[in-house]
Amino acid sequence: MTTATRVRPRVEGDWLFVPAPQPHRPFRLFCFPHAGGDATAYTPLARALAPAAEVWAVRPPARGGRRGHPMPASFDLLVDAVVEALTPHLTGRFGFYGQSFGALLGYEVARALPAERRPELVVAASASPPAAWAGPDRPRHTADDLLRLAGMAELVEGQADLKEHALRGIRTDLDVVATYRPRPHPPIGSRLHTVVGVEDPLLAVGGLEGWAVHTRGGSGHHVVPGGHLLATVDRPGPVDLLTSLVARPGAADQSTTEYPC
Repeated sequence: MTTATRVRPRVEGDWLFVPAPQPHRPFRLFCFPHAGGDATAYTPLARALAPAAEVWAVRPPARGGRRGHPMPASFDLLVDAVVEALTPHLTGRFGFYGQSFGALLGYEVARALPAERRPELVVAASASPPAAWAGPDRPRHTADDLLRLAGMAELVEGQADLKEHALRGIRTDLDVVATYRPRPHPPIGSRLHTVVGVEDPLLAVGGLEGWAVHTRGGSGHHVVPGGHLLATVDRPGPVDLLTSLVARPGAADQSTTEYPC
């Protein structure tokens, strides 16, 4: 067990959860949950990444410890709220990691920050590029669909209250993302890497095409073992990939990587 795993988790304001605080200032990785997800899902990832990085997970409203907090009425307002919450903590080396809905949110938060305050690294996992999230051709999955296809149904099997709580969170996030409208903008300077699970039922490996045009800082595409949700309450996710990316400050690469299944 590492020193980081023995340190008591802490909450930073309303919006941030640090599952495995570390005594020294490592790379800080801000993690954005999937639709219906909560910050605590990143606890296994936080423990597995120590000491290479310290995970700061975003705590969305309307679930978990923030069940009584209302979700902002639009995606733009959600981005504004997250930017305000993160800004005091954007010091030293840091990056963003998000899954599905969280990948889109993490990218738009990075874009909304002043250029000099943006993360050096953005990792978008299990997510189509921004343009695919809006318009008549956008995916229209129900909350029940996502619960099943994302592999969360097995976690709440036989627990009616927990299942309803999960569905309520997914519906809340689906309502917010329905207001999302991508806007033309210059590419960001952050390294932008995309990740997909080889068994993802919601996103084909080729579904990540289109992300590279959103950065001038170098990009990479990675295929890893797993389904739609890579980091969960019982799986740390793409630890080797993230450790490698964190260890390469300023690297600008155009690469495709497949990790063994």
